[in-house]
Amino acid sequence: MLRAGFSELNAFVAVAASGSFSAAARTLEVSPSALSHAMKGLEARLGVRLLNRTTRAVSLTEAGERLLARVRTALSDLEEALEETASSRARPSGSIRINAPESGAKLLLLNVLPDFLEKYPDIHVEFVIDSRLVDVVSEGFDAGIRVHEDVPRDMIAVRFGPDIRLAAVASPEYIGKFGKPEKPADLLKHRCIRFRFESGKIYRWDLRKGSRETSIDVQGPMTLGNINMMVEAALAGIGVAWVPEHSITEHLASGRLLDLLPKWSPSFAGLCLYYPANRHPPTALRLFSEAIREWASTQELSR
Repeated sequence: MLRAGFSELNAFVAVAASGSFSAAARTLEVSPSALSHAMKGLEARLGVRLLNRTTRAVSLTEAGERLLARVRTALSDLEEALEETASSRARPSGSIRINAPESGAKLLLLNVLPDFLEKYPDIHVEFVIDSRLVDVVSEGFDAGIRVHEDVPRDMIAVRFGPDIRLAAVASPEYIGKFGKPEKPADLLKHRCIRFRFESGKIYRWDLRKGSRETSIDVQGPMTLGNINMMVEAALAGIGVAWVPEHSITEHLASGRLLDLLPKWSPSFAGLCLYYPANRHPPTALRLFSEAIREWASTQELSR
């Protein structure tokens, strides 16, 4: 009967996820040569090549793809079982790996994590900051954070934070030079700061006033992939930015930025922590989601 150990299969998943022996070795805290030797041993026992090796990268063979599809979920379930067993003691433990945009991670970092990590010192939380919409299960995350409308329907979603309103803003200096847009179509004549997702897609500006909607593919001198940088560009007078209102509250209050088309600024349901509904969440994730629910409920009461 063929046998492969937990650490060996876990190493295989790490190599597959990173596409590199050196990157996987850093994650697993072993040497690249030891990791390569372990993978060769696994291939030898199975009698099949799992990895295609080049000088630059490592990719999966067809057999490797099939093995990864079977073992990734099994290993995740095994890790959860071990964490649950360890957490049955007086002090819960475990790790939570979360894919999140910067704004969502920051909101929880400021309002939830300080008390949570003090209460549960043996729980480790990792945020991977990412603007892409990823499959959290296939990419090895315990949970994700996205706006409510982007959460897959087969996920449990825990709402937190306020509704999000988008606003077209610019500095007084910019308006002094180029004038103020009075209607959405006027944006086509302005120097706009565009946002590009990591997928390469440019974000279109979707404006709404009551039942009227319009989608505009703006143009301008700069494209960025970070909301905070877009705000800084608008403050510098480079152009008009389309950003969440919560990221510019202080600048609007001080007059450093002006809200240009407030009647056309749409609002939508805010951020959610989400995780698979068809799997029992690990103890660490369950406790973290409960902490988020508790904080979110206090925000609802204060409104």
